[in-house]
Amino acid sequence: MTPRIVFFVSDQTGVTAETLGHSLLTQFDGQEFTHVTVPFVDSVDKAEAVVLKIDAAAREAEARPIVFSSLVKDDIRAVLGRCDGLVIDFFDAFLAPLESELGMQSSHTLGRGHGMADTQSYNQRIEATNFALANDDGTTTRHYQEADVILVGVSRSGKTPTCLYLAMQYGVYAANYPLAEDELESGQLPRSLMAYRNKLFGLTIAADRLRQIRKERRPAGQYSSAPQVRFEVSAAERIFKKYAIPFVDTTEFSIEEIASTILNQAGVERRVR
Repeated sequence: MTPRIVFFVSDQTGVTAETLGHSLLTQFDGQEFTHVTVPFVDSVDKAEAVVLKIDAAAREAEARPIVFSSLVKDDIRAVLGRCDGLVIDFFDAFLAPLESELGMQSSHTLGRGHGMADTQSYNQRIEATNFALANDDGTTTRHYQEADVILVGVSRSGKTPTCLYLAMQYGVYAANYPLAEDELESGQLPRSLMAYRNKLFGLTIAADRLRQIRKERRPAGQYSSAPQVRFEVSAAERIFKKYAIPFVDTTEFSIEEIASTILNQAGVERRVR
């Protein structure tokens, strides 16, 4: 099947168009897509340039391009609407019903979604990201009293990327602590974590998947051997159960799904939305 060309067009970073567009495209199994993201289309001239690009793709392809748009300004959206593609306009789809329901016109202001319009929210995410980086991989535990959640698990189970996602997306102060060999063998939580048991959340992963990940990083040696990986996963889960630490299996989960599960099960409040 020939891949369909998909454009994500935005007047800001393109995150909204990409996120919503990808969610819709995943519903079509077997169809391949070629993604083209065009951010910062914030003028009529830029919109006209994008239309030329889309029209050229339409002439070269067997099927017209699909265009996901999160443009805010009416004049810019009107230009994009003239392209030779299927335009799915998120603001047109969602703002009109909201305006009708709320009985008022939207502001059509740029940057409200992912920009600098909310400085306090932006600063909160930056501070949370700095916290995640400073408290990564158990390098220090002296700031754990400030953490909203502390992720624990074996190496390469997804702790660091999840902490960073929680920080950048929700402003959550997330630290992570990798369970070491002596802790796994003894089945005991380290003393440094005992005072923060109510903040702990475990990550586990299927042994086969963990071994695959580790072999990509360090293919030789005990670190990625099948017996070692199976031991670490089972030992970590025994610790979680012994200390009643809630945990999630990350094997089939995306970072977004892992983060959402943690927030929901641990009752962690999102600092920004």
